[in-house]
Amino acid sequence: MNALRRRILPSPLLSLVLALAWPVLNQSWSLGHCLLGGLLALVVPWFTDPLRESRPTLRRPAVALRLMLVVLKDIVSSNIAVARLILGPETAIRPAFVWLPLTVAEPHAIVTLSLIVTMTPGTLSADLSPDGRHLLIHALNVDDPAALIADIKARYEAPLLEILR
Repeated sequence: MNALRRRILPSPLLSLVLALAWPVLNQSWSLGHCLLGGLLALVVPWFTDPLRESRPTLRRPAVALRLMLVVLKDIVSSNIAVARLILGPETAIRPAFVWLPLTVAEPHAIVTLSLIVTMTPGTLSADLSPDGRHLLIHALNVDDPAALIADIKARYEAPLLEILR
């Protein structure tokens, strides 16, 4: 039964996202768009599943939920901080590039961390070192690079280690 489910629906989360995203992106919940979204939700994973090398395993859903809440809070507070910075004197802005040493090694965790950093206003993941052990981050305002690194590691990387290990 499980093998049959995997053959019909190889990636249930992707299917759910596709089924919901299609009508949202088309701004129409008409029967036609819902059916087309459902068709895409079935067909796209059949073609993309063989391309995936590995699948992340969500080991701690409660930690994942807590991380999502932290990220949402940080996005809101960072928006306010960036707005204040931009509206203030230009001399108060101290941009910098900082190399973040990575503890996470799993590719899905690295991508997730870089996405979180990029989604948070005022920071952007700019590059990954060739060995995959350092993430280059551009920050709009850096007083102390070590504090920025410690904050990212504690707030985002540590939970990712628990979730995707």
